[in-house]
Amino acid sequence: MTAAFVKLLVTDSARSVAFYEALGFTRVSAEPPFVHLRWAEALDVYLVTPPPQLKLEGRRGTGVLVGLRAEAPHSLDEVLLRAQAQGAAVDGPTVQPWYTRELIVTDPDGYRLNFIEPA
Repeated sequence: MTAAFVKLLVTDSARSVAFYEALGFTRVSAEPPFVHLRWAEALDVYLVTPPPQLKLEGRRGTGVLVGLRAEAPHSLDEVLLRAQAQGAAVDGPTVQPWYTRELIVTDPDGYRLNFIEPA
């Protein structure tokens, strides 16, 4: 079990799971309404399908970046290629003044994933 996790409300669980697995996440379990994924033994992501009475409107994740360390076996360049193959919106990679190289990938629901590696 990892020390950190995030829960993301998704509109289409199958689409989201396929997207995250294509980026390199590993499926841990799938027990509706949750799908439990893991990034490199460092972060657990729970994709949550909300009940029908909860209407998901607008873009989710505004103002939030979910930070993930990009390292072997998933380098920043590999994540970039995988994201582009999925047709995801991508910003970067950008070298930051704090000596990291960063890539932001937007998932199908609008959540922004910030992949980071040392510059």
